[in-house]
Amino acid sequence: MNKRQAAPPVVLKDVRVFDGVSEGLSEQRSVYIRDGKIAESGEQPRPDAVVIEGGGRVLVPGLSDAHAHVFAAGSTPADLMMGSMGRGYYNAAAEAERMLMRGFTTIRDMGGDTASLKEAIDAGILPGPRIYPCQAAISQTSGHGDFSTVDDAATLLGGPPSRAEAIGFMRVADGRDQVLAAVREQLKKGASQIKLMAGGGVTSAYDPLDVLQFTPDELRAAVEAAADWGTYISTHVYNAKGISRAVEAGVKSIEHGHLADEATIKELAVKGVWLSTQPFIESDHHHDSPVSAEKNRLVCEGVKQTLAWAREHKVKVAFGTDLLLDPVGAGKQAEMFARMATPDFGFTPVEALKMATSGNAQLFRLAGERDPYKEAPLGVIAPGAWADVLLVEGDPTQDLSLFGDPDKNLAVIIKDGRIYKNRLGEKPSLKLE
Repeated sequence: MNKRQAAPPVVLKDVRVFDGVSEGLSEQRSVYIRDGKIAESGEQPRPDAVVIEGGGRVLVPGLSDAHAHVFAAGSTPADLMMGSMGRGYYNAAAEAERMLMRGFTTIRDMGGDTASLKEAIDAGILPGPRIYPCQAAISQTSGHGDFSTVDDAATLLGGPPSRAEAIGFMRVADGRDQVLAAVREQLKKGASQIKLMAGGGVTSAYDPLDVLQFTPDELRAAVEAAADWGTYISTHVYNAKGISRAVEAGVKSIEHGHLADEATIKELAVKGVWLSTQPFIESDHHHDSPVSAEKNRLVCEGVKQTLAWAREHKVKVAFGTDLLLDPVGAGKQAEMFARMATPDFGFTPVEALKMATSGNAQLFRLAGERDPYKEAPLGVIAPGAWADVLLVEGDPTQDLSLFGDPDKNLAVIIKDGRIYKNRLGEKPSLKLE
C-alpha cells in the first residue's frame, strides 16, 4: 500500500495540557506537531506550520477503546447475516470515521475482519482510528462464538461453518490442534493480539454465563501459539472460575469479568493480568430473548462490584465499550467513557482519563513485535509520541461528561498529526515573533 503524504506541521498555541500521566493540567503553552509526532521540547516550528489558537482550552491525548468492534458496531444482525459480504465492510468504514469524530484515535478491535480496514486507515485512504485487530474471535463448539444452528453438526464432526465464520467474525475450534490452527490463522491475517471465548455470553444461544469454555490444555495451546509470534491472548469471560482458568493458562487480558469474585480479582492483581471491562447499564443493549435479557441484567449488576474490588486491589483496568450490532447505539461509546466518572463506577475524571489514554496504551503494548504502532509512544502528550490529540471545550479533568457530547465539546481532533476537525479555524502559516 502506498505511503501516505506527510501532513503539514501544526502548532496549538495557548493550551493547557493534560499529558495522559500527570494529575492535572500544565500552564498555558504551545504544542508543536511535526511528521505525525509531538516535537521535541524547544524545537522551533517551521514557518509553514498551521497555527491553531487554543485560547486556554485543554489539550488531551486522543481517547482509546480497549474493547471495540468496528466491523460489527456499524451493522445490524441482518446486515451481517443476510447482506452481501461487502456491506459489513462499508458499514465498518463509516463507523471507523464516526469513532474518530467521537475522539477515539485508537481502538483494540476484539472481533471482526478489520486488518484491511486498518491498512486503509493507516495509509490515509480512509479516516478512522488506529486499529489493533484480533481478527476472528475463537470459540469452542457451543461457546460464545458458535452461531451455527442447533441442528448443525459441529464443524469438527463435518458440519458447515456458520455465517459468522464465513465473514471472519468468529472461528470455531475444538481441541489443541484446531486451536493452534485458529490462532495461527488470525496471525496470518494480521492480528496484533488474539481473543478466545473462555466462558458463557449474554447474546449467544447455547452457553449459560456460568459455563467454562476451552480446557486448560486448549487455552495453553493458544497462549503458546501467540507467544511464538511475540504477542498475547485475551479471553472473553464473566465468571470467576473461567477467569482463574484463563489466568493459570497464561492469558494476559480478561475481557469483561463482570461476575468475578473478590478472590479472583485479587489474583489478577497479584499476577499482573489486565481487566478489560465495560461500564454497562441495562439500556446499553436490547435483547428480544428473555434469557439474554436476564443474562444482561446479571452482568450489569455485577460490574459495579467488580470495579470496586479492582480499585481496592489495584488491578490494571482498561476501558472499553463492547458495542456491536446496533449502529444507532454505537454512539454510546463516548457516553460510556463519560460514565466512568459517575458514582456508580467510581473513578475520578483524571483516573478515567489516564485509563483511556496512557493506561490502555500499556495494554496495547503487550502485542510486542505484533504492535503496529510500536514506533512511538501512544496515549501521551510528550516529545516523540504519536500526535493524536483532542482540544476540549471546558476542563475534562474536572468534568468527564464533556466527552459525552463530542460534537459540541471537541473543538479540534488531530490523529497522526492530521487535522480531522477544527472548529476554531486556522492560520495557514506561522508568524514567528
